[in-house]
Amino acid sequence: MPLANTTASYGSVARALHWLTALLILAAVALALYMQGLPQGTDAEVARVSALYSVHKTIGLAAFATAIVRILWALIQPKPAALHPERRAETFAAEAVHWSLYAAMVVMPVSGWLFHAATDGFAPILWPFGQSLPFVPKSPALAMTFRAIHGLSAKLLYASFALHVLGALKHGLIDRDGTMGRMISGRALSAGPRPSPSRWPALAALVLWAALVSVPVALPPPAARPAAPAPAAAGGNWTVSQGTLAITVRQSQAAIPGSITGWSAAIAYDDQARTGTVLVTIPLARLTIGSVTPQALGPEFLDAARFPTATFRATIAEAGGRLTATGPLSLHGREVPVSLPFTLDIRGDHATMSGQLTLDRRDFGIGANFRDETTVAFPVTIDVTLMAVRK
Repeated sequence: MPLANTTASYGSVARALHWLTALLILAAVALALYMQGLPQGTDAEVARVSALYSVHKTIGLAAFATAIVRILWALIQPKPAALHPERRAETFAAEAVHWSLYAAMVVMPVSGWLFHAATDGFAPILWPFGQSLPFVPKSPALAMTFRAIHGLSAKLLYASFALHVLGALKHGLIDRDGTMGRMISGRALSAGPRPSPSRWPALAALVLWAALVSVPVALPPPAARPAAPAPAAAGGNWTVSQGTLAITVRQSQAAIPGSITGWSAAIAYDDQARTGTVLVTIPLARLTIGSVTPQALGPEFLDAARFPTATFRATIAEAGGRLTATGPLSLHGREVPVSLPFTLDIRGDHATMSGQLTLDRRDFGIGANFRDETTVAFPVTIDVTLMAVRK
């Protein structure tokens, strides 16, 4: 059985790559559709979904690698001549669908890979080469763009695949011309001299895919929220001009950084006595934490729909040469006393502050069903930095 193609048949290499690519893509798609309806309310359920997503991503990259080999092989091999070259519209459509499928084999897994690299979250790719990509920053906005491309490319893949299958069924059940036998058994079918190849089907597929990719690239991602300075709050004698509120959790043994924007702070501080008060108001819906943002805001964790705001009302005092803000943190319907040690540098009417504290999510009843730290760790690290101006 010949390895290479001829003008009358597909060789064993082309046929093996065809069926292997189809098997990998179908497996990845089937997993993606299956996982959409799985619950994630317990440790075991999250661990199951995470493992399936890891398999899905790994299969996707295997499909991409196989597709690249298949496309390169197709470019250097003769393609068997169409059995019905006189049917120009049908031949054009078949060629365009083939090129659309080739594009899907590249765009769909690559966009998923870029989404994975641009975000932090669970479900690592099952390989030893790392999870990041050069020149792809961790960016929620960029990740959402890649995610949108991945979703749209899936729909175009489904359409192209359906047309490809319908065409094959037409050849097998209506025309009965043996076209399917070429790819199944390598059957040789003479169709006379092959006409000069046309670039128009490939161009049509390229225009279609370019339009698909340009839509999410041109439009701002709906989930993207640009970082902004913390707004001023009424009261106090200091106004926050710039600040960040960062959060780090560990899921499946991986650190996932996030941040909350839109928070406000009312600060009253006497830099001579080194005492004061602070009231921080935090809108939890403005949390972004990698690919697990929806899960973090959902009912199993922060339940932001029921508890949209967290507040920290504290007294600032110095002890042992170190400043600490101590008071109740109201979060998820509970109020727990916490202490935030911080450094403070005041120069004239400008102040710079930074501090860190670690919370135990169990103290607030967050993720009560997740009792295994290998799934979601108990400690949550909060980092605060801000610059303030005296009123």
